[in-house]
Amino acid sequence: MHFCKQTPGSTTRFIRDMENTLQVVGLGLATLDVLVRMTRMPTWSRERDRDIQGFRFEGGGLVATAMVAAAKLGAQVGFVGTAGTDEAAELKLRSMVACGVDLRRLVRRPGQDDQVVLVCVHAETGERVFSTMESMPLRPLQVEELDRDYIISAEYLHVDGFHAEAALQAARWMKAAGKTVVMDGNKTSAPIGAHLRALVPYVDVLITGEGFATGLTGIEDVWEAGAAVLEIGPRIFVETVGDRGSYTVTAHERFHTPAFQVDVMDTTGAGDVFHGAYIVGLLQGWNLRQIALFSSAVAAIKCTQLGGRSGIPGFEETLAFLHQRGVRLDDMA
Repeated sequence: MHFCKQTPGSTTRFIRDMENTLQVVGLGLATLDVLVRMTRMPTWSRERDRDIQGFRFEGGGLVATAMVAAAKLGAQVGFVGTAGTDEAAELKLRSMVACGVDLRRLVRRPGQDDQVVLVCVHAETGERVFSTMESMPLRPLQVEELDRDYIISAEYLHVDGFHAEAALQAARWMKAAGKTVVMDGNKTSAPIGAHLRALVPYVDVLITGEGFATGLTGIEDVWEAGAAVLEIGPRIFVETVGDRGSYTVTAHERFHTPAFQVDVMDTTGAGDVFHGAYIVGLLQGWNLRQIALFSSAVAAIKCTQLGGRSGIPGFEETLAFLHQRGVRLDDMA
């Protein structure tokens, strides 16, 4: 198996030498992203435009991209989800394989992959619009397809709410084993579904985009919504708000972490990458302010390239980025 290209000296302090030891298992969505960078969206009224400034095919998905980020940063990672057997499936798994993500418990469904996303990226702002398949995934992972021992062998489980029944069962197993569950609550303005509400009480670290905590608690204020989230089950709540940074709430502290300013090409996957980096920070044993800064740096660097995974940096590259901006994480211990 080929591994991600790493910056020399990028092996992190927490990596153990035990062969096949997993530190993180992700269970969730893995997509093929068809990315098109353009100056304006096409319409049916225009026969032809020369607006495309770049494109690429790249693996995506909330948990899958987070796991690639964690692997690129040095963690030992496994992924549980589904994939088809066609070319789209191979394309979406390519960067996971290249980064050494363990796919032994990936379930392959014969035929076309059902997790494909068209991503239109604004050439000037880096903002994006997603268009997904009508029902995704069409054939979710089933509880009986899970390997309990494989999942609880890791210290951290990362879920996004896809494959709902399987995610809930996996989270229950982790909690019973005394392990840690991290959840991606995606940015939303819609009501929070029953399957996500059922999952949150089993979550230790809830990292969301804007709107999720409000939809979950009915509270607009981020600090108060975060406090209400803690009453449901999580011990750490983080809300990411794009170029405005992130907000962290625990029983003992509340703080805002500004975003790093970079030349943005594409914000696709920035939140997913933040989550993967956050888990790596937890593995390092850092305090939450250190982790938030590290995760913000990883997400910022990612945004300088097209695609959700191509721009993900290695561990030492991220520390160098922080150092250039006067941030030394060791000084914050």
